[in-house]
Amino acid sequence: MGLFATASESGAPTARNLYNLRAMLRRLPPLQHADLPEKAMSFWRMAGPGAILVGLSIGAGEIIIWPRITAQYGSAMVWAAVAGVFLQMWINFEIGRWTIATGETVYTGFSRVWRWFGPLFILFNVLGWLAPGWGRASGLALKALLFEPRWHQTQVDGKWVADDFLGMDTFWTILTFAAVALVLFGPKVFYKSVERTVEVLVLLITLGLIVVAVAVGTADHWADLGSGLINVGHISEGMDVKALFIAIVFAGAGGTANLFYTFYLRDKHIGMGARIPEMQNPLRKRVEKAPATGYTFDDTPENKKRFRAWWRYIMADQATFFFGLNCITMLLFIFGALAVLHPAGVVPEKGTLIWDEATILAKQWGETGRTIFLLVGVATLFSTQLTIVDGVSRSIADIVYTNFKSAQMRDVSWWYLLVAGSWMVVGCGITLVMEKLGVSELGFLFNAAYMGGFAMAVYVPLTLWINLRHLPKLARPGPVCVTMMVIATVVYVGFAVACIVWEVGRLFDA
Repeated sequence: MGLFATASESGAPTARNLYNLRAMLRRLPPLQHADLPEKAMSFWRMAGPGAILVGLSIGAGEIIIWPRITAQYGSAMVWAAVAGVFLQMWINFEIGRWTIATGETVYTGFSRVWRWFGPLFILFNVLGWLAPGWGRASGLALKALLFEPRWHQTQVDGKWVADDFLGMDTFWTILTFAAVALVLFGPKVFYKSVERTVEVLVLLITLGLIVVAVAVGTADHWADLGSGLINVGHISEGMDVKALFIAIVFAGAGGTANLFYTFYLRDKHIGMGARIPEMQNPLRKRVEKAPATGYTFDDTPENKKRFRAWWRYIMADQATFFFGLNCITMLLFIFGALAVLHPAGVVPEKGTLIWDEATILAKQWGETGRTIFLLVGVATLFSTQLTIVDGVSRSIADIVYTNFKSAQMRDVSWWYLLVAGSWMVVGCGITLVMEKLGVSELGFLFNAAYMGGFAMAVYVPLTLWINLRHLPKLARPGPVCVTMMVIATVVYVGFAVACIVWEVGRLFDA
C-alpha cells in the first residue's frame, strides 16, 4: 500500500475520494520507559547544534532585513532585533527540553496532542520555505563576487534583462543548489557534514565582519548603535505592523526554523537523543530502520541528576551560540549598514543590499573592502540556504515517517533524500518562473518571514503545552521558563492577530 493509498478506518476503500487522510494517519504509541543516558562529554565536544542555528539565523534577517531597516531608519530600532533573538532563545530552550527528555522531535510531540498537527506543520514548512529566496540571493551574491550583478545583462526600457542563461538569476541559483547537494548527499552522515560546513562559514563571516567594522566604523557609529540598543519600545514612523512582525520573526532563526534545533540535538546524541540512531545517507551505506517515537524516564535521583546536566548544556548552548554569537554577528551587520548605507542615504531595493554596501565599501576602502564583504555575503546566504534545505527536508521526512502508516515501509533517511532532492529541483523551477514574472528574491524572503510568524503563533504555546503535559514532573519547565514562553506567545499571537486585522483593513480601504 502506498503512502497515499485509499483506505478507511476499517481498511475498506473510501467512496469517491482519492484518499482518506484520517485513515492514513496513525495513532502514536506511548513513550517507552528508559533511563536518561549520562552526559559524559564536555560542553565544547558537544558543541554544534546551537552553531548550526546561528548559521541559519545570519541569513535574511541579519544580512538583508535588519540592515535594510537600519539603512532606512538608522539605529533607532536595534533594540527590537536583540529582543527578537532573546525571545527565540527561550523558545529554543523548550524545544531542546522536549528532545533531551524524550529523544523525539517536537513535531512528534505536537502530534501527541492532535494527530492533525503533522499535516499542518508540513503545510507551514511548504508555505514558509518553498519559494527559494535564499538560494536566489546566495546565487546573486556569488555572481557579484565573481563578476558583477549585471554580468550578461542589458538594460531595456529601464529594466535589466538577461542576455542569455548565464545572466539569469536561475543559473546562479542552480549553482548554489548544486553545492548544497554536494554537502548533503556526499558524506555518510548528514548531520556531520552540515555541522562542519556551517561552523567554517560562521567563523569566516564573523572574522570578515569584524575586519569591516574596524576598517570603516567610528566611535560615533558605535555610540549611535548603543543608543539604538537602549531605545526600547521605539518604533520608527512609517514602520507598519506587517514589516515589524517580519523583522522580529527574522531576528534569529524565525518561522519553523527554530524547530530544526530538535534534529541537531538528536543527531548529536544529546540527552535521550542518544537512544535514537543518527540519520545516515542511504546513498553511501545501508541504513537500519530508526524508531519513530521516543522514551520517557522515571523520577529517580539519578535521572534527575542526569536531566539537570543535559538541561545545563541546552542553556549554555543557546546562550553562547544562538543568543551570544547571533547578536554579535547581527549587530555587526547592522553596524555595517549604519556606517556605510545610512550616511549615504542608500536604501537598497530588490535584494541589492549586499552589492550596494560592497560598492560603497570599495569607495571608502578600495577593492579589498568590496571583496571581503561579498565573501561574507556569499558565506552568510549559503549557510542559510544549506540549513534551510536540510532542516525543511528533515521536518517533512520526520512528520511523514512518524505519522503516516505506510511511510514506514521506507526509512526516514529515504524520505529525507526524496524531499531534499525534490525541494531543490522545484526551487530552481520556481526561481525561473518568478524571475520571468519580475518578482525579486526580497519578496521571497519577506513572504517567508510573514508565514513563519503565523507558524510561531501556533507552535510557541504548543511547545509549552507538550512540555507541561507530557514530560515527567522533574523535567517540566519552571516558573521563569513558563513566564517567558507566555510572553513569547503573547508577542507572536498578538502580532499575528494584528496583521490579520491590518490586512483586512487594507482590503476595505482598497
